Amino acid sequence: MNMKPTSLDIIRKKIFTRELLLKQVAIWRMKDYKMVFTNGCFDILHPGHVDYLSKAADLGDILIIGLNSDSSVKQLNKGINRPLQSENDRALILSSLQFIEAIVIFEEATPYELIKAVQPDMLVKGGDWKETDIVGADIVKAKGGSVISIPFVEGYSTTTIEKKIKSS
Repeated sequence: MNMKPTSLDIIRKKIFTRELLLKQVAIWRMKDYKMVFTNGCFDILHPGHVDYLSKAADLGDILIIGLNSDSSVKQLNKGINRPLQSENDRALILSSLQFIEAIVIFEEATPYELIKAVQPDMLVKGGDWKETDIVGADIVKAKGGSVISIPFVEGYSTTTIEKKIKSS
């Protein structure tokens, strides 16, 4: 009997180890797909994230997310209770977005080594980042790629949502 994969099986296939992601990147390169890379914690996925990520996806053929691991989030000093959700939960939620092709969790404080390994065609960050401060911009620009900041949608932040929940 041929079992059809469940929707959960399908979205879980978007979550890669670094090793498997690099194999998949090689396949995408052979197909001449334009790869867009961004990274973040994405602790509570909110409409600002969805807007940002969908705009990033529209810039190329493949959107790859570097997701900060739980220990990496702690290194960023986002708050004593952060991350609010585990890295696996955050990866699963992100993988449910149809325009994201791949998510890979990284342990380091920054995604520099991951960007060096992936060699994306485009590196994207939120509008609060100046190009000179975007980790990996040197790698992408050296290979002729683009570095882009996408403006924020005002009124959305995980920190604000966290404070609102705590004050309720």
